[in-house]
Amino acid sequence: MSWVLVFLGFSALIVLHEAGHFLAAKATGMRVEKFFLFFGPKLVSVKRGETEYGIASIPAGGYVKISGMHPEDKLPEGEEHRGYYEQPVWKRIVVIGAGPAVNIVLAFAILFAISLSANEATQRVGEIVPKSPAAALLEPGDRIVSVDGRSYPNADRTDRLESFAKLVASHECTGKQVDGCKATTPVTLRVRRDGTVRTIVARPEYDAAVGRTRLGFSYGETPAHLGAGGALDRSTGFMWLVTHKTLTVFANLLDAEQRKEVSGVVGVSDVAHQTIEVFGATEALILLAVVSLSLGLINLFPFLPLDGGHIFWSLVEKVRGHPVPYRVMERAGAIGFVLVIMLFFLGLSNDIGRLTGEGFNVR
Repeated sequence: MSWVLVFLGFSALIVLHEAGHFLAAKATGMRVEKFFLFFGPKLVSVKRGETEYGIASIPAGGYVKISGMHPEDKLPEGEEHRGYYEQPVWKRIVVIGAGPAVNIVLAFAILFAISLSANEATQRVGEIVPKSPAAALLEPGDRIVSVDGRSYPNADRTDRLESFAKLVASHECTGKQVDGCKATTPVTLRVRRDGTVRTIVARPEYDAAVGRTRLGFSYGETPAHLGAGGALDRSTGFMWLVTHKTLTVFANLLDAEQRKEVSGVVGVSDVAHQTIEVFGATEALILLAVVSLSLGLINLFPFLPLDGGHIFWSLVEKVRGHPVPYRVMERAGAIGFVLVIMLFFLGLSNDIGRLTGEGFNVR
């Protein structure tokens, strides 16, 4: 079922992206011939008015065909004025930019909605993993006062809990860390239970799923009550983080370590599948927002056949004061196509390496 949800989620992103182009083209008076999900031979289609809507056979994107984007396009008599290159530059930029804009706005809407309803961890014990070191010593509702004598009174709650986790993880097993091994030294906890502070000593166990030692409990949660301002700050901050990371990776592709960060469709799909399986709806929606934002950003890169390439050449035309020869854009598009294919195979190569090696571990 999770793979079906991944497929539907990615398909929705494609449809919404292309719908941005489609609606903007219609709104600016352009003639739209086709609106298709996926590429290749068509599986099913229906024509409504001047536009054919359909689904093709190769699940790798989608497209909207606007009349007049190629010199050989012939528009029906009386419709010539609705061709793409018959429109002023600003209309073309609006139509091309609408696709990535939809993805970016969708990412913001998802993250903003999640932030509005977000919970934050408390210092109280929530769920306890059965048969874990915590199972025999802690109880739900216990409040963690300190770990190994450190309470971090000046840190905010999130940083404090992260510091507690790092202190626990600093207790390691002897030799190689293997799943289930017990740490050599114990962790000392001070917990408040029923108004009384107690000292609890336990040896954490290594959990290969998270790559560190842990006691086996999660913190309880309470509504964050961020409000609109707080939700706006959190969602835009997260979007900037993703944007900076995306641009950094692609700006440093000559760096071998940065190249390893590029993922293809297989990798993103597998991570999405694991996220749904391991976590839940909120985490899956966050991942969907990240993919949507990345799709919007990458499509704005200034080389053809990406949307950003069309915007770039439209701006060049505006600066020059007359159209750029189509053959020039064709040559630029050929170079851009090679770059896109290279990125595709780089991502695919990294995906295969992860799948045959350590895999995509989202836990």
